[in-house]
Amino acid sequence: MDLTLTQEILLWGFLVAVVMGAVANKTNFCTMGAVSDWVNIQDTGRMRSWIFAMAVAMAGVMLMGVTGVMDPAITAIGSGQADPFTGLSTFPPYRNGNFVWLGHLVGGLLFGIGMTLGSGCGNKTLVRIGGGNFKSVVVLVFIALGAYLMMFHAPTQRILQVPMSSVAVDLQGLGATDQSLGGILGPILGASASTMNYVLGTILVIALLAFAFKSQDFRGRFNNILGGGVIGLGVVAAWYVTAGPKGQEWMGELAMASDKPVQHASAQSYTFISPAGDLARWVTEGFGSSLLSFGLMALAGVIVGSLLWSLVSRTFRFEWFASWKDAGSHIIGGLLMGIGGVMGMGCTIGQGVTGVSTLALGSFLTFAAIVVGAALTMKIQFYKMVYEDEATFGKALIAGLADMKLLPNGMRSLEQV
Repeated sequence: MDLTLTQEILLWGFLVAVVMGAVANKTNFCTMGAVSDWVNIQDTGRMRSWIFAMAVAMAGVMLMGVTGVMDPAITAIGSGQADPFTGLSTFPPYRNGNFVWLGHLVGGLLFGIGMTLGSGCGNKTLVRIGGGNFKSVVVLVFIALGAYLMMFHAPTQRILQVPMSSVAVDLQGLGATDQSLGGILGPILGASASTMNYVLGTILVIALLAFAFKSQDFRGRFNNILGGGVIGLGVVAAWYVTAGPKGQEWMGELAMASDKPVQHASAQSYTFISPAGDLARWVTEGFGSSLLSFGLMALAGVIVGSLLWSLVSRTFRFEWFASWKDAGSHIIGGLLMGIGGVMGMGCTIGQGVTGVSTLALGSFLTFAAIVVGAALTMKIQFYKMVYEDEATFGKALIAGLADMKLLPNGMRSLEQV
């Protein structure tokens, strides 16, 4: 059976995601776990694995750009803004010149809190589902609900999205090309945005690789290298599929079509929150083929890949909530991830690896906010567990902020543990 170009693009998105899901399960690649290891036991191995994934993705995008695999002359179409680094329209529009800094900050914080309450980020939720964790099915449902409300429900958008946009900074109005690091610094230094992005990107890749491999926590465990490497390469592969020669042919074909055969038909890579919103829409509106998206295929691929590995390794285990309190925590976590992920334009993979690979300022801000939100939530949980009734939320919050050097130590009423 001959596949249409759209079907071929979606199939590749699914297959690469299968590999990512299997490897994430095998290596226990987990961004929430990375923050937890760092905060609780000062082990930075998995955090450096995440950073290694960023470096690999960043290097891959630059390599495709400098070799001309992603043609800057292609006409940009789709739902995103034209990206001058690749010359393509991207979804989400990572390099949008309108810098919604408050959305990145608040969205990232909400997502970080949510992934801690929900026992993992969007990608980890899918991996857990493949491994038999039915708690994560519930988490995915509420991620999808939160994302759907943010993406397709006008009243929610007016309440939560519009205020964020109202304080956005028009970087192009200030002379920047876009919100990429090169797009901001290039005009200031009298260099082209593209050149500055290659220069800054190369410096960042070298610095991130040096940081990752400096620690025995990272380089001493092959799973850390394998997990970060495959996630980073998976992000590069998706950019190649949607923005390389096939992707350019695909977008040229779509430009001639009166109706788009799938949602978000643009150059894109892996992100796992907006696709959850697409999933909710696809289910509620009758499973129409035009409501499929690259992201939806990625969701399915990660689950299938994780399932295959769990069966091969005989680690598949059914798991359910331990209590109503446990269920409530995961439900709230899922909602916060759905809302925060759309508000911040991505998750730990969508912004922390895919977005960062484009050198977008908002991606770095979202990444930092996610880490802070997750780390602070873990601190609060820890103090409430250790001090029990003595530790009110306020006292635990102040102690956590003091631990993270965000408040003076003298403000704490709970002794550091």
